[in-house]
Amino acid sequence: MEQSNGPIQQPLHAASADPAFVPGLTGVVTPLADAPEPEDGPEDVVADVVADPDPDAVEEDAEEDAAPAAVAADGPVFEAADRRGRIVADAEGVRLSYDEEACDFRWDEIAAVESEKGRFGKRFTVTVHTPDRRWYPIEIIAPDRGHVAGWETELDAVLDAYFDEAS
Repeated sequence: MEQSNGPIQQPLHAASADPAFVPGLTGVVTPLADAPEPEDGPEDVVADVVADPDPDAVEEDAEEDAAPAAVAADGPVFEAADRRGRIVADAEGVRLSYDEEACDFRWDEIAAVESEKGRFGKRFTVTVHTPDRRWYPIEIIAPDRGHVAGWETELDAVLDAYFDEAS
């Protein structure tokens, strides 16, 4: 009879094996092929969704969408992008996007913003730290070294204008 001399190792349950393990990520919901159709039929459901909404509500939505754009235009705005990533910091907060992934942070959700120039001068890394000790880095590759210095200056101006260290 054989016996194991080492500890019993359980299978690893982590993000590398199961993306649902990462907090905040949601999986893609696909409809089941054998799911029952609604009693009204698909045509009736589409007709209900496509029906004309209240015109007053549409005007209010348009006014609400225009208001944040006016707020963002008043102060400094930082924007840096390459072929895969993008960083935008303005009056609303900081938005990071990389390929199809994106995250938005309001200024009250940010504990610190850290920027770093790469070793050879063309890589610019911005890391957003949250109060719950999580950090979200993104690296942008500049077309040349001069852009990185300009990006640092623009980001500092935005942080000085909107980021309140007391919060």
